[in-house]
Amino acid sequence: MAAETYAETRAMQVTAPAAAVRTGPGAGAEQVDQLLFGETFNVLETAEGWAWGQADRDGYVGYVELRRLSPEVIRPTHWVGAIRTYGFTEPSIRAPVAGLYSLNALVTVEEQADERFAKVARLGYVTLHHLSPIGDHLSGDPAGVAERYLGAPYLWGGRDSLGLDCSGLVQQALYACGRACPRDSDLQQGLGTPLEIGADLKGLQRNDLVFWRGHVGVMLDAERLLHANAHHMATAIEPLAGAVKRIEAAGSGRPTAYRRL
Repeated sequence: MAAETYAETRAMQVTAPAAAVRTGPGAGAEQVDQLLFGETFNVLETAEGWAWGQADRDGYVGYVELRRLSPEVIRPTHWVGAIRTYGFTEPSIRAPVAGLYSLNALVTVEEQADERFAKVARLGYVTLHHLSPIGDHLSGDPAGVAERYLGAPYLWGGRDSLGLDCSGLVQQALYACGRACPRDSDLQQGLGTPLEIGADLKGLQRNDLVFWRGHVGVMLDAERLLHANAHHMATAIEPLAGAVKRIEAAGSGRPTAYRRL
């Protein structure tokens, strides 16, 4: 937003497995986004246990609980490349669990504890093969990454593997493939190149995105759509033709755009 002057922000870092970004300073306010462990939040104001600011990774603005943030920001060296992984208090699978962390969480490896575990700052010990160095990516196949979330519960504003929404699913899949991605489906319609798809729905392929008003899904092949949706209340696969018919019957109209990544 244009202004004559801008206030200075203070970067803070998420130390919880995930932190809700809300529309107001209270646990009862709507969750509109989610921060993952290790992500930074640029804070403008704090009051009564809440910080108001902007997510550094996707630009979302809202309120985050201060207890989930640290004023000390440490540079990440790796990111979680598994759909989810446990942090343990000791380098042993029998040790108590320190937390459960999702794909794309950002971590700082302090040392390799042994051939199996890495010691991670603020987290504990994590299985080495669940971590990828910053700059390495899973693949060039976002649909394959999105399939890892199959069955995850639908959660409005969610971005982690325990619950996420339609645009959160697309964003997380693209992040894991090393691609930037906006948070909301209307902005995601600017990704890739437009496709001219007729009423017969022919001409689509794997990784094409299909948009409705306020919704998005990714094609697994020419006919099947994967999307986090409130009908199934989960990340689910269904024939695109069936989804189009169902969503239109519910009053949300036909697809508004098709994009090829």
